[in-house]
Amino acid sequence: MKLLIKTGDINKLDVDALIVFAWENDLSVFSKFNTAMATYLKEAGTHEEFEGKEGQFLTTSSKGMISAYKLIITGLGKKDNFDIYEIYKNIALSLRKAKEFKPVKVALIPSEYWLEKYPVRKIYKIMVEASYLANYRFSKYKSEASLMKLRTVEELIMYTHPGRITGAELGMKEGLVVSEAVCFSRDLINEPACVTTPEYLSKVALSESKNSKNNTKVNIIEFDEIKKLGMGAFLGVARGSEEPPKFIRLQYKPKNSKKKIVLIGKGITFDTGGLSLKPVEYMETMKLDMAGAACVLAIFNALNQLSVSVEVVGLIAACENMPSGRALKPGDILTAMNGKTIEVLNTDAEGRLTIADAISFAVQKEKPDEIIDIATLTGACRVALGEEIAGIWGNDTKMVDLLVESGKNSGEKVWKMPLEKEYKELIKSSIADVRNIQIGRFGGAISAALFLAEFVSDISWAHLDIAGPAYAEKDTSLSEKGGVGFGVRLLLQYLTTK
Repeated sequence: MKLLIKTGDINKLDVDALIVFAWENDLSVFSKFNTAMATYLKEAGTHEEFEGKEGQFLTTSSKGMISAYKLIITGLGKKDNFDIYEIYKNIALSLRKAKEFKPVKVALIPSEYWLEKYPVRKIYKIMVEASYLANYRFSKYKSEASLMKLRTVEELIMYTHPGRITGAELGMKEGLVVSEAVCFSRDLINEPACVTTPEYLSKVALSESKNSKNNTKVNIIEFDEIKKLGMGAFLGVARGSEEPPKFIRLQYKPKNSKKKIVLIGKGITFDTGGLSLKPVEYMETMKLDMAGAACVLAIFNALNQLSVSVEVVGLIAACENMPSGRALKPGDILTAMNGKTIEVLNTDAEGRLTIADAISFAVQKEKPDEIIDIATLTGACRVALGEEIAGIWGNDTKMVDLLVESGKNSGEKVWKMPLEKEYKELIKSSIADVRNIQIGRFGGAISAALFLAEFVSDISWAHLDIAGPAYAEKDTSLSEKGGVGFGVRLLLQYLTTK
């Protein structure tokens, strides 16, 4: 999608669809247009009972009174409790509404209230991201006939006043970098598991190191070296598959960096559950179990372009979780890289095993200031928080609070969860240091976080469980059905503020 910023008379914006926004019981936006168009909009609004309520749209032909062919007025509701997430959502919904008319060129005029409340740069960054993500389509495997039916906008014009051009252009550039990273993540998640193998992820990582824009070094650690490192938990999960495991390390190190942050992405490229086999209906979308890895890989495409000033290391323990004669069995004991022994009582609680070794590697080899892991870890978190909100745990309150705030500022919802020490009893094993699944049915997401905490040592650490928002079961405002790319915006927001 081509992006442009324009100034001048909005009545002369020559586009297929022009989008503006109205607040509840405040239709003063009509006065932005010439007298004839404004009068017509008032009449149409009265006829359609349009009051600017949230979710209302007033859609009409301009009837030649302005240059735009279609005019879409989006109701925003009341200004109370309006936040950044609502801006993302309403821009995305507006673009989806416009796409019903198969437009090629669309223009957006932001609400003046947004520009009063937030910096110009921020609003235009959001405009780009919301529009870009709402316009995304994964069409790689569509036939020519199917492609013709897909509705995508080819050109987006963002209107601004002359005095705001600099901020708008900066926001547009930043928003484009972030949007492309999110879409890169979505593409990886949406690929079938027969394509996105551990080997494929390692090749994607290596291709990033060859891109001069990325300033990224990549090292792929193969089976023999993984074994020498003592990553028994990771290899325990991997041994059921014909696909060899890969431990992927990415490094971005700008000059004069004073802080080092490790990002760990869960990289289970397909999860059958192993011998603790999932029901068929739960297995259909399990290509998504590498969404954390996709997030980390996408972030490394953007770090240099966003001039992130801290050193960032990405770690991905990539493998499949498959049943076979060699597969991990319930009751087996594994030894992680840090020497802890793990009683495996459910082979479908495999992600925490691979992440445990990745965390141990980070602690022993990287010695970072912070560790953040992001994973589609537990169905329990999805049950607790639904399909739009990620859970976050951590041992550093300030760090966790900053990540939650980064979620608010990037339009990604995160809810702070308890790292309840009393629940550690639930992951105690009678024959090993720890068990990989809690005793009983309850507290599954918390006990999974507590399990990971066993490997962290005294380093500041946060755990993001994205099992809910990583994959959309149906179209939403910002995403079509499929991979969402959740976490990319949040973590880039966090890293750019460090």
